[in-house]
Order: sequence, then structure tokens, then C-alpha cells
Amino acid sequence: MKDIKVIGFDADDTLWVNEPHYQAVGREFCGLMSPWTSPEKAAEELYATEMANMKLYGYGAKSVMLSLVETALRIGGDKVPAAALRRLLDSGRRLLDFPIELLPGVMEVLTALKGRYRLVLITKGDLLDQERKLERSGLKACFHRVEILSDKREEDYRELLAALAVEPRHFLMVGNSMKSDILPVLALGGSGVHIPFSVTWRHERVENASPDPARFRELRDISALPALLA
Repeated sequence: MKDIKVIGFDADDTLWVNEPHYQAVGREFCGLMSPWTSPEKAAEELYATEMANMKLYGYGAKSVMLSLVETALRIGGDKVPAAALRRLLDSGRRLLDFPIELLPGVMEVLTALKGRYRLVLITKGDLLDQERKLERSGLKACFHRVEILSDKREEDYRELLAALAVEPRHFLMVGNSMKSDILPVLALGGSGVHIPFSVTWRHERVENASPDPARFRELRDISALPALLA
């Protein structure tokens, strides 16, 4: 990785804690649906709604909030009390304003790398939501550029690298999702560092991925990144 000039960093669950908040909301939803169905069935119904709505709403807290209400009404119909719907809306609002908890070593690593590389935050989701999280994180000054995408597919990275005027061989992506952060970049000829998080959203899981070891590494935490690049 000696030729790296630009490093992209994912945000949620790479720089700060995110998915546990969403899973807590999912568990609350399953509990509210207990008069009509089992927790397992409620979770499956919610996931199906989120996947169906993704093309309309994209990723993020607002999409989840709409999917919560839609799924509740589909499961319970007109029997779902207004109080339950209000709780779901309140849960969605909490996702828009939870305290930002940086993962260990993040600030130190970004500060150390800032003078040696162009650092770019590359995340997907709702624009306003991600901007607010970045502002509350205190990390904004660490980045040369911030990109908030509707998705992170191979074509999205291709367009981004062109905008950054960087060849794939000079680009490294760091993130917790093999599906969104690593595999698309490797497919373009870039490099990837996977830092698994303790929990992974079902939609982001990938089975039996075998990346090229010449351009891929997996680290236990972000603190090991500067040594890998040295």
C-alpha cells in the first residue's frame, strides 16, 4: 500500500457507533407488535419493508421511521393504537439525535494521517442526518472532502474517484462493510481495509468473500492503520 495517496473512510460503525441504536429501535418495534405477531415475524416484516422502500427512501433514520409505521399498520391494521404509532415516531426521532460515540483510536488516527494523505469521508444515507452526525463528531476538520452518497456501488466509487482525480491504485477505502466499503473498491483496482464492527446490519452482510490479499487487509481496530501504511 505504499502508493496510496487518498484514503476514504466510512462513517457509521467505522468512525462512530451507529448500528446498535438501530437494533434497539428494531427490538422496541418487535415488542410493540407482540399483540399481533411474534418478535421473529415482526423483524422479518420490518426488514422486508425496508428493502422494498429502499428505492424510494434510500438509507437512514427517516427511511427507517417510515418503514416502522408502514409495517406496524400492515401487521396490526386499524387495531394499532395511536400511542404505539407515536412511540415508533419517537424511536425514529431518537435515531436522528443520538449522542455520537467515537470508536477507540479514531481521532488519533485521523490526526496522524491528515498531513500524509488526502482524507475523504465517504458515507451513504440521508444528507442532513449524516451532516449532523459529522458535525457532532468533531471530526469534520480532519477531512479534505466529505461525500454523502445515496449508495456505495462500484459505479458510485468510479464517479467519485474521477471527481477526486485519483487513480484506483492510489486509493484506499477503510470501512466496516465488505459489501459497501471494500468489494466495490477492489473491483475498480483500489485497495481496502476492513475493520469489522461488533454488529452488522443484515443488508450489509456478505458470505464467502475472498478478496485479493495484495490489496486487502483486515484489522481488529483502526489504531493499527498507521502502522499498516508505514
